[in-house]
Amino acid sequence: MTSAKLSAPASGLFGTDGVRGVAGERVTAELALSIARAATELLDAERPQVLVLRDTRESGPMLQAAVAAGVAAAGGDAFLAGVLPTPAASLLVRQHELDLAIVLSASHNPYQDNGIKLFGADGMKLSDDVEAEIEAAIEQPPAARRGIGRVRELRGAAEDYVRELHERYFHLDLAGANLLLDCANGATHQVAPALLRRLGARVTAIGHQPDGRNINAGCGSTHVDRLGEAVRDGGHDLGFAFDGDGDRVLAADRTGAVVDGDDLIALAALHLRDRGRLPGNGVAITVMTNYGFHVAMEHAGIEVATTPVGDRNVLDELLARGWAFGGEQSGHVIDLDFNATGDGLATALLTLEALGGGDLAERRLIAKLPQRLVNVTVTDPDALLRSNAVQDAIAGEAGELEGRGRVLVRASGTEPLVRVMVEAPTDVEVDAVCGRLVAAVEAALG
Repeated sequence: MTSAKLSAPASGLFGTDGVRGVAGERVTAELALSIARAATELLDAERPQVLVLRDTRESGPMLQAAVAAGVAAAGGDAFLAGVLPTPAASLLVRQHELDLAIVLSASHNPYQDNGIKLFGADGMKLSDDVEAEIEAAIEQPPAARRGIGRVRELRGAAEDYVRELHERYFHLDLAGANLLLDCANGATHQVAPALLRRLGARVTAIGHQPDGRNINAGCGSTHVDRLGEAVRDGGHDLGFAFDGDGDRVLAADRTGAVVDGDDLIALAALHLRDRGRLPGNGVAITVMTNYGFHVAMEHAGIEVATTPVGDRNVLDELLARGWAFGGEQSGHVIDLDFNATGDGLATALLTLEALGGGDLAERRLIAKLPQRLVNVTVTDPDALLRSNAVQDAIAGEAGELEGRGRVLVRASGTEPLVRVMVEAPTDVEVDAVCGRLVAAVEAALG
């Protein structure tokens, strides 16, 4: 079983980023066991070796036990790495030459949710085709047994992950840097402060005391305003906010201003280009990226490729073009020269490297159009494409903004939401257009 390039968005059991939903309802122990069993059975290895890691949700140990049972029932060995950021799966599955990695996390979602993500031996998320094979296998009787596998702890997994990052950024001297980290009470709560202190920084951590239910609760990258206030009020040089599973990061400069993924990608792209580390002299981003990013990259002579929303779409574009760097406004940044998926801690280190001891408040490269994003809760997000009323409203507003801004209305791939995004020359116009579109969505789909 190998990872292939992304085709169309997955349907059925697997969404755009694995399986996700309320733990105990959609994401049950029975489902976790079935997925793990089916995925292990499809592996070509005589005795498959499977890495299992999770974030800090209270449902994590339950699902971890179920996944381990599924792997062992299919004749594989399950190696339990405990609480680690999702990107650690991509690194460790390759470092230890394992066949598969299973991550239990719902990323930025509240604690009630959990999810199941799968990475191949190459460190990349499994393709839609392979996920479809797994889904089909779940419905079949168990395959002929290889025998019963074993479940064991992967000792030192956290240190292995930290060491990989440290070796990549060993030259980074952060002595004198005063940093604030918001770990979202999630998977980075130990490894992020430990690594940055190892590199010499003075670190203050918040959101670093998980209790199983406080992951992403008023903290982390989904509540980044809290980070900005804490950086400013505490006199820190800058701060970073991770999401619950550590594959995303946003920042705040010393003034408390939020620095999103567009800013971080622009800063890093110029840095990598100047040091000959930007293959193809190009960067891949999504349709959510602010128009100001495109202007900044054009002035810098860096080519930009735009993809649909989703880190797998960004990865697909990078692989197709032979490029290595790209990401999303949400702070999900991929640097293929280090890891095969988004890594929030690696992105924070790349940002610090790009700054070279400088002030983030003085390195803002993008003149952004005002942008507003509103999430509208709906019963059936897929009905968006079938609603003539909503499609007519979108076309009308997009026509009015042509050449001056843009409109993007899309269904979430992980939650029952329709996301309405508007960019326009002024805040007043952004709010007006966004308000009309939200009202149209609510009227037709609410």
